[in-house]
Amino acid sequence: MLPPAHRIPQARELIDMDRYFVLHAPRQTGKTTTLNALASELNAEGDVAALMFSCERAKAAGDDYAAAEEMLLASLRQAAEWAALPAELLPPDTWPEAPAGTRVGSALTEWCRRCPRRVVLFLDEIDALQGNSMVSILSQLRHGHNARHEGHSFPASVVLCGLRDVRDYKVASGGEAGRSNPASPFNIVAESLRLGDFTADEIAELYDQHTQATGQEFTKDAVDRVFELTQGQPWLVNALAFETILQMGKTGAITAGQVEDAKERLIRKRGMHLDSLVARLHEPRIKRVMEPVVAGSLPHIDPTFSDDLSYVRDLGLIKQKPPLEVANPIYREVILRVLGDPSEQYVMADPHSFVLPDGRFDLPRLLEAFVVFWREHGEVLVRQEGYHEAACQIILMAFLHRLVNGGGYLDREYAAGTKRLDVLVRWPYTGPDGERLMQREAMELKVWRAGETDPLPDGLAQLDRYLDRLTLPTGGLVIFDRRPEAPPWKERGSFEQTTTPSGRQVTVLRV
Repeated sequence: MLPPAHRIPQARELIDMDRYFVLHAPRQTGKTTTLNALASELNAEGDVAALMFSCERAKAAGDDYAAAEEMLLASLRQAAEWAALPAELLPPDTWPEAPAGTRVGSALTEWCRRCPRRVVLFLDEIDALQGNSMVSILSQLRHGHNARHEGHSFPASVVLCGLRDVRDYKVASGGEAGRSNPASPFNIVAESLRLGDFTADEIAELYDQHTQATGQEFTKDAVDRVFELTQGQPWLVNALAFETILQMGKTGAITAGQVEDAKERLIRKRGMHLDSLVARLHEPRIKRVMEPVVAGSLPHIDPTFSDDLSYVRDLGLIKQKPPLEVANPIYREVILRVLGDPSEQYVMADPHSFVLPDGRFDLPRLLEAFVVFWREHGEVLVRQEGYHEAACQIILMAFLHRLVNGGGYLDREYAAGTKRLDVLVRWPYTGPDGERLMQREAMELKVWRAGETDPLPDGLAQLDRYLDRLTLPTGGLVIFDRRPEAPPWKERGSFEQTTTPSGRQVTVLRV
């Protein structure tokens, strides 16, 4: 593991200044590990009694803030015992009597009054609290924070740690996001820190620790591929290493090809981390942001969109900075596979029938088969697709995945506002001399919507740029016609050969 405290150097500065602040990051990025290490470091220095405890147990209390208080105080006491704090630093054996809604504040005041050191608290999973319970706990923290200036005992520093930034605590507590409220329990927060993803150098440092311990190396190409696939998301970085080293039983140096195989296995297995993300895709706030990303369209902006966008960023589904696109290629792949799974069940074609005698993949034949599939099932599938705006792209991706998966790879690129989805089929095969080769076939997907002009000219220019980047001589453009005046479903599907602005001969499919 990487030195945890180095990942959030600002946290130590804020604690030394007796600040209350937020630390947020998506699940399984190392928040708990980092805070545990920081608490241990502070305790070892002898000036602070630092304790981390989880608020997750209190989630069951819902709006019952009295029950939430009891659960939190029980968690705090248990965490203090597990942390093996010296006896003089432990909370009192019994909490003081206090009315519901003040018990946590009274308990912390009594503990700090007795403790010979400054108390620093890390409240992990703070956003597990809901409604009135969230309001009650944060209000008590605010009251105690302000009372310190009058000489009352209370924790010197409190860190609220969770998935979301402090702005979303208002939503969880029933407040109106984006509205200023000077009496809110949120205005004591000095900073909101985000635990960042690993850099490429940090991944290399992490993997080098494995090399030092076992002698097994990761090649530079393998490390670069891991960073490319994960963009440094900590769970994915570790999961790819685990999949490659242990699950695939690899010995010797780990190569980029083995990382690629591990990525496919990881996506197919869809571990808990990936499942917890994709399970949210149909939440209204998330769908509102993700649907235009998949469709390549511009999102509908209104006064609440900014909060929804921040929420989806806090969950780690999209990149932290523009452009609006999925956070990393693995998430990008998983999202399309999950959204396309219902449509994939309709695909009955045999994948082996699209492999040519020389081992290459017959993409033209696959597109001809898709036309038949689209005429038969397209209308029903488009109507059923929850991400209606991106239905055409999702259905073709499901068709491709069903027939390419197992023998080849699909790389897909999409982002809000691009008006397209780029697809690269990579198909390994054996050449006549026995060498291993990789066939590459590129396509671009466009949608012709009501009130728009024919997207063919823009599509050809965009396909040119995509092929330039891939250094490929030819490719395909698929245009879905979603205008009311589009031909009947049974008549859709026409192929034509045309030329791009740079002179490439390409295939255009209109469906």
